[in-house]
Amino acid sequence: MKSSSKISLLLAFVATAFIAGILFALGYVIGVQLIYTSLLILVVIYLVAYVIMEQLFYRDVHEIIRLLEKLKRGARVEEVEINRKKLRLSTLKKLYKTLYSHILSKQYQIDEMTRIAAFRKEFIADVSHELKTPIFAAQGFVHTLLDGAVEDKNVRMRFLEKAAKSLDGLDSLVHDLLILSQIEIGETKMQFEYFDLKGLAEEVIDQFESKRENRKLELIVNNTEAKSMIVYADWLRIKQVLINLVSNAIKYSSEDGHIQLILDHGQDSVAITVKDDGEGIPNADLQRIFERFYRVDKSRSREKGGTGLGLAIVKHIIEGHHSKMKVESKEGKGSVFSFQLPKGKGLTSKHQ
Repeated sequence: MKSSSKISLLLAFVATAFIAGILFALGYVIGVQLIYTSLLILVVIYLVAYVIMEQLFYRDVHEIIRLLEKLKRGARVEEVEINRKKLRLSTLKKLYKTLYSHILSKQYQIDEMTRIAAFRKEFIADVSHELKTPIFAAQGFVHTLLDGAVEDKNVRMRFLEKAAKSLDGLDSLVHDLLILSQIEIGETKMQFEYFDLKGLAEEVIDQFESKRENRKLELIVNNTEAKSMIVYADWLRIKQVLINLVSNAIKYSSEDGHIQLILDHGQDSVAITVKDDGEGIPNADLQRIFERFYRVDKSRSREKGGTGLGLAIVKHIIEGHHSKMKVESKEGKGSVFSFQLPKGKGLTSKHQ
């Protein structure tokens, strides 16, 4: 017998005994009348109790049990969510809401742990691969020298220079890994201050004077004739962002390419854009270029240098400024990277 039937029958017997006892004590029914009256009361109370239990209570409980059974079989929470309007008792509605929120939270934690585990596995594989390349290269040059090539002065110098270049690349990779790790876990705090963004941009462009060869690199300042452009940000980190973006633009543009560092003076913020007319980025890669070690063309990227962490660091720095890194690109047409910084009105730069 179902639980609802058992409980309804028990309630009916108790209620019938109580009512029949009162009727008998008052002298309303005696003898055979008492028996018939008791049976009638028993049937009526049983039916009423059964309908109430089945339609109101157990129906709601069955809905919740059905949810739990599907989850037990491996279904996701959002796939088996029941309509709370079907639940008639407010207490069970609250129970379901609490239970559902708890399960959803646990599922999110499991999904996040699964994602982190997959990310960690991929990250370890990427780091191992990236570290192996310069280490094996330097190791090969050194062992070649130890095997006798050291006697030839020309070969010795050439191999030592190549080994040094590989080790410099390894040093850059480890340095970028440390920076990225410190930013992500919050050990590196942004040192916000007011400074002249226009002056910083000019400094960055001057820094690339010897590296840009025939490429035309220019600073464009829109919507202002002011000598300075004060913003509120981390001077050192923003300099790092601009250096990385301009360096990438030079690296991936043609030898006679045109690169622009554009400062667009707005009402409350300054939009910073680095634009080039180089190789561009395929649409399939646009969503992943800010990932660690992600390269659009791995072989060509390694030839041009870089650790594969620059844009990941840029993304975290800009997010640390409560802004967002944006990118637009077309293959063969170039790329546009942009972000915004809040302005500092009527303030003096510490870096002037």
